[in-house]
Amino acid sequence: MTADRHGHLMSGTGAEARTHYEQALDDLLFFRPQVAKSAQSVLAASPRSVMGQTLAAYLGVLGTEEKDAAEAREHFVRFRSGLDADGLTPRERMHLAAATAWLDGDLHGAGRILGELTVAFPRDALALFAGHQHDFLTGDAQRLRDRVGGALHAWDDDDPHHGPLLGMYAFGLEESGHYERAEEAGLAALAQHPGDVWGIHGVVHTYEMRGRFTDGIRFLDARTDDWARGSLLTVHNWWHYALYTLERGDLAGVLEIYDSALHHEGSAGVAMELLDAAALLWRLYLAEDEQSARWARLADAWESRQDGPHYAFNDAHAVMAYVGADRVAQAQRLVREREGWVAAEPGVSNHAMTAEIGLPVCRALIAYGRQDYGRAVDLLLPVRHRLHSFGGSHAQRDAIQRTLVEAAIRADRADLARALLSERIQLRPVCPYNWSATARLEERHGDPARAAAARERAGAQASA
Repeated sequence: MTADRHGHLMSGTGAEARTHYEQALDDLLFFRPQVAKSAQSVLAASPRSVMGQTLAAYLGVLGTEEKDAAEAREHFVRFRSGLDADGLTPRERMHLAAATAWLDGDLHGAGRILGELTVAFPRDALALFAGHQHDFLTGDAQRLRDRVGGALHAWDDDDPHHGPLLGMYAFGLEESGHYERAEEAGLAALAQHPGDVWGIHGVVHTYEMRGRFTDGIRFLDARTDDWARGSLLTVHNWWHYALYTLERGDLAGVLEIYDSALHHEGSAGVAMELLDAAALLWRLYLAEDEQSARWARLADAWESRQDGPHYAFNDAHAVMAYVGADRVAQAQRLVREREGWVAAEPGVSNHAMTAEIGLPVCRALIAYGRQDYGRAVDLLLPVRHRLHSFGGSHAQRDAIQRTLVEAAIRADRADLARALLSERIQLRPVCPYNWSATARLEERHGDPARAAAARERAGAQASA
């Protein structure tokens, strides 16, 4: 029986497979596309490697791709059917249980097991990475922070994976509101590995949440060679760049980024990238900017996937694309299919995520597209403080929060709109969108002086 470089025993894994496993872990932590090939090399060398099979299982679910998850589950069930678990280490048995739960649709059960695993084995990089991504996909900001924070005591600063862990910790800190500490941790991660795209991503989020979009652009421009191509996070980091550019009021720049990086003929068509494209175009849709050709291409891409009820967060972005492309019937069909699935009570984590958050959000997006703004408000208002429970980051979910603001303005719910904008401004006083929305609200309700002051403030922030 071999062991990884931290001394964790690896059943069914020869020396060659162990070398490939260490490479696969490195590729995973740095979001390199070759991670899939590295993982395959582990199993080619040792087909019965427990950790190799578990790694392959996690890769099948981390991308929220329904077909990948189904294929991974089939392979994993076949592997486990001939496995004598009594001869495995406790760590391996916990990994098997976590991967099985996740593949069976029990995301929260998988997260709990991974949490227990990292307490017992804090230097298990695979458990930390899988758990961290799980917390992101379920919108659990505190665990996103504390899962990694609770393990850092066991890692030496000179360990080659200490840097990526700091990058992960930075994102958890940011999502739980510790922006300065998050920036500090992210920059420390990048001091160890400048090409750590997740660490870059964590720092970028801190600038987004503090309205430091000019600093964010400078930061990304200075590190272009480290993030702008060749990683599994390239499109998402370009999305962040586009958000900064949008705050500056540079629509031409936003569309250039969209066409060159977010969605084009060569795009992979994976859910994680399509939802970034939808979330960006939806912000333009809320601003009444017509992008019919881009919406049509994006809606085609979502439709070609033929997704079932796998991840509610993806469903919401598919509905954005259908509404943006004026394919309301298609959006309504998706909602009906999910309603039928929810009624069958399938007993998986996505059931609650869909029933409690996904469906109200999808219905609200459709109502907004049909200019039934009052209904959109009524649907979003009860869930706005629980949106995190169907996944994503604060920055991603802000497209939905802005939908509520815009619906309240258009539905002439002036008191509500003022309260919502006040909340946003107190949290993020530097945000041109917040001030331009305030200007539109005051114009609509007869206070031209307040409208002019808000518009001036929005313009000053955008051009700062």
